[in-house]
Amino acid sequence: MKIVLAPDKFRGSLTALEVCQAMSEGIRQVHPEAEIVSLPMADGGEGTAAILTTNSGGQMHRTTVADPLGRAVEAQYGLSANKTTAFIEMASASGATLLQNHERNPLKTTTYGTGQLIQAAAAQGASHIVLGIGGSATNDGGIGMAAALGWQFLNALGHEIPPTAEYLFQIEKIIPPATSLDINVEVACDVNAPLCGPMGASHIYGPQKGATPQMVEILDSGLQHLADVIKRDFGKDLANVAGAGAAGGLGFGALFFLNAALKEGVSIVMEQTHFEQHLTNADLILTGEGKIDHQTLQGKLIAGIVQAGRRHGVPTVAICGALLASPQDLQQLGLAYATSIISRPMTLDEALQTAHQGVVDAVCHLLHFWGNSLPKTSPTNA
Repeated sequence: MKIVLAPDKFRGSLTALEVCQAMSEGIRQVHPEAEIVSLPMADGGEGTAAILTTNSGGQMHRTTVADPLGRAVEAQYGLSANKTTAFIEMASASGATLLQNHERNPLKTTTYGTGQLIQAAAAQGASHIVLGIGGSATNDGGIGMAAALGWQFLNALGHEIPPTAEYLFQIEKIIPPATSLDINVEVACDVNAPLCGPMGASHIYGPQKGATPQMVEILDSGLQHLADVIKRDFGKDLANVAGAGAAGGLGFGALFFLNAALKEGVSIVMEQTHFEQHLTNADLILTGEGKIDHQTLQGKLIAGIVQAGRRHGVPTVAICGALLASPQDLQQLGLAYATSIISRPMTLDEALQTAHQGVVDAVCHLLHFWGNSLPKTSPTNA
């Protein structure tokens, strides 16, 4: 029997790697001779850089950069074993978790530190960067990142402006760096929002970063101004590209300043881990995450895993903390089965503390129930 493990993290309790370890323990108790392939998954957000770095045989590196408010903070990025590919999470330098609640103000925050991480990776020899842009505290359209890489933003008087959203509307001239980085950038982006408008970066995500309704209008008009200047002076109309509004417009900034490609986060992770190659002769895929609910249906991680399994005729089963999706939802998602690790009434704290054993037990029960007669799925071209 061959089982491929492909879970996301259980937020607050287990990393994706720890989920794999617990799943493996459960499998060994029932099928000690099973072939187990552990492929911890992520969708471009928290944990992506570490997972891809480990998978590449590389190492994590630490460096001091600017946090969202310009203060020094120690951030990290990964480098593959051959040092040609860097794995970066913008949240490590420019993330919301780096700020106290009272500090959250997207008019004042900047992606400058993210640019410093890119610069540090390039200085180590990286020519390819995988950039995860989840969890941002920013709404600056990527001008902070660009400023760290040598771009200049001037106002009508020819003075350089601070690279924060507060000054976006003052930009009248953009000067590229004398020497541009020779890097290929893939952005892990699971947000389809445009840069501006009612469904754009500021209106949809600004409030959760601390923006008041008045701030939202200022932020939105600032991003629109940035897009207009770039269209006017560089002939690039990128504001309505799907994903341009991700991470407060960092998706847009990556498109223009880095000539990046925006891709689904789970697709990048599956490509980097050669996920589908591991499905050859597999009997089962075990995936999971902390909560399976309506957001899971809208997300792309489990859906991407299910679709890959279908192409190879391998059924996918999910283990989760909270199972809030209906049987019809699970059928729509394409899962063969899903179950919660919570087997009795307990508090959230108890559930978090016992998550490892809960995963072990859930996998044991699952495999005991099926024995050697696992569900079958016919290969498709889905």
